[in-house]
Amino acid sequence: MSGIAALHSAISPDVQTAIPGLPHNIEAEQALLGALLVNNDVYDRVASLVNDTHFYDPVHGRIFDIAAQRIQKNALASPVTLKAFLEDDPGLAELGGPAYLARLAGAAISVFAARDYAQTIYDLAIRRELIAIGQEIAGKAARVEVSSEPKDQIVEAEQKLYQLGEQGSAETGFQSFLHAVTDAVNVANAAYQREGGMAGVSTGLDDMDKKLGGLHKSDLLILAGRPSMGKTSLATNIAYNIAKKYKKGLLPDGSEGAVEGGVVGFYSLEMSSEQLAARILSEASEVPSDQIRRGDMTEAEFRRFVEAAKRLESCPLFIDDTPALPISTLAARARRLKRTHGLDVLIVDYLQLVRGTGRSENRVNEISEITQGLKAIAKELEIPVIALSQLSRQVENREDKRPQLSDLRESGSIEQDADVVMFVFREEYYVEREKPSDDKLAEMADWQARMERLHGKAEVVIGKQRHGPIGTIELSFEGRFTRFGNLVKSYQQNSGNDFN
Repeated sequence: MSGIAALHSAISPDVQTAIPGLPHNIEAEQALLGALLVNNDVYDRVASLVNDTHFYDPVHGRIFDIAAQRIQKNALASPVTLKAFLEDDPGLAELGGPAYLARLAGAAISVFAARDYAQTIYDLAIRRELIAIGQEIAGKAARVEVSSEPKDQIVEAEQKLYQLGEQGSAETGFQSFLHAVTDAVNVANAAYQREGGMAGVSTGLDDMDKKLGGLHKSDLLILAGRPSMGKTSLATNIAYNIAKKYKKGLLPDGSEGAVEGGVVGFYSLEMSSEQLAARILSEASEVPSDQIRRGDMTEAEFRRFVEAAKRLESCPLFIDDTPALPISTLAARARRLKRTHGLDVLIVDYLQLVRGTGRSENRVNEISEITQGLKAIAKELEIPVIALSQLSRQVENREDKRPQLSDLRESGSIEQDADVVMFVFREEYYVEREKPSDDKLAEMADWQARMERLHGKAEVVIGKQRHGPIGTIELSFEGRFTRFGNLVKSYQQNSGNDFN
């Protein structure tokens, strides 16, 4: 017997006592190790795919681990150099001792097939892990314990499966400039095909689309503002505008996806899903949200409300109102939504209510972990992520209440990780609170003139945009319906408001 056939007869005792029937391929492990010992450059091809824990035979895992450690130190990993580290290994002794290393190298078939061997080893390791998780789930479910609720077991099982799924995310590493240029040309072509419109997803707000070019894949957009400025209202308006225009079709690369609008995921960590739905229904039906809450509607308003609800039934808008979500769970649920229903835009309301992993007691570090996590979701799922954020109180102490980047809470990490930072600002809100007493006629007249000029207007200030200009976008705001829209300019008076 010689070569791989001879090696196959050498299986360590650890494997012989393993659970029978588990998927494995000893020949692939031996072939990969042989190729690695013959040519250490193989390690660079397979390091992102497998590690020592993926090998079915523990002895093979130990050989790979020691070889990897030496290669990482720019030292040679060969049967001769590994001999000293494995001479006393009992598992290797059962296989014939250090001579087994020489047989591995001697039986190496092809260095070029190493990546395929590694993929086979990885796939089989994932299958074994799935079997182990399944057995653990079955074992826990069979044990009826007061401390272990079925709901908790489901959550735990989900987390383990998602952790296993995350391991499968391949590392792309370096790519050629040609590949990057091709992607850039495809994005520009998409914008050109829309007659100079946008490469990204339309927000439904014309001036915002012009300034941003739509919502771009892989971008993290921060939408910040003080309480009562309308952050959530603007976010729900954008979500509704995108979801109601959703059309599925064939994309330029041949895959199926959103050709217009998109599927929207909305994490509402502050408001319940019912409250959020009521806001969207208020906008769609043009019935004031406070009347909806009280049930104080005329027959015509109630009919509009019901009709709007029917229209919204088919909207691909998914709401998760679980409070205090950890960033890891938020990411896992976004991945699941992408797999099951598709996902084109993700909105998080709001950033400061997301939890970190709990490793850091420093709030600034925790916020940094959260913003990095949100940016990672945007890049991994190739979607725009809009995260709402609170502003510090120092805005209130200034004469000019218009927000700036320095007003962001824990601003360092938020400002650094975001591709776009926008601030919602309604001057009307502040002027309304400066109302003079009725006996001051001149001041009252000035105040009324200011209020008339500012009424129904809002600004979105772009404080940072990595790929475009900064500036101010003027929008209309209807407080009764919590609705932002396109502001009709003086030269557009005859054409009317085109929000709907």
